[in-house]
Amino acid sequence: MRAQVNWKLVSLVVVVACASAAVWISATKNQTPDLHREARQFTVYQTLNRYSDPVIVLGDSIVEASTLSRSICGRAIVNAGLNGASTASDLGGWLAAALDGKRAAMIVVSLGVNDAMSPATQGKDEFATRYGALLDRLSSSTPRLAVLEIAPVEAQGRMTVKLRDELTQTVKNYNNILRDVAAKHGATFVALPAMPAPYTVDGVHLNANGYQAWDQAVMQAAGAVCG
Repeated sequence: MRAQVNWKLVSLVVVVACASAAVWISATKNQTPDLHREARQFTVYQTLNRYSDPVIVLGDSIVEASTLSRSICGRAIVNAGLNGASTASDLGGWLAAALDGKRAAMIVVSLGVNDAMSPATQGKDEFATRYGALLDRLSSSTPRLAVLEIAPVEAQGRMTVKLRDELTQTVKNYNNILRDVAAKHGATFVALPAMPAPYTVDGVHLNANGYQAWDQAVMQAAGAVCG
């Protein structure tokens, strides 16, 4: 005699299985590593391992996408830009680990636009505190620190005029305190020269015009190692 199927029980098992699978997929998705960031950090680590007393340019995607000179005054220039980095990214701890006890001749920091664009935009005081803490952490790895002015945004691509105006005010607020933050924590503040418009490809990331001005400021800062 064929056994009678309890369809209610089967349905319950299927529902539970589907729910469990959904939870597992969600948890796996949330735990998926940032492969680009891991690869980028590994590349920077390997690069730093090859040089002594380099000039390190530390920052976000604007730094990462730059094509700076490879050296200045006989010292290597190492691009340590990480896409998405902000003052909350613990760049100081990561860089100290990458240096593995070695020191840099100089570290130039270029950060702030991701802080300004964050949904939970921090106030000037919190930004100053985080930036200052980063500089203090970096000071244990170098005798020279420089802080680059945050590049302005513009209405390009998906960056509307309204959004540009909102972000411009936040960037101005941050830049207004960066000079004092730099001085307080033993760093040199470096202003950006004027950028001929258009200077971005999407309102934030620099194009050739923007990088011409940005590179000029970075190399001006790095020139401090030339004595």
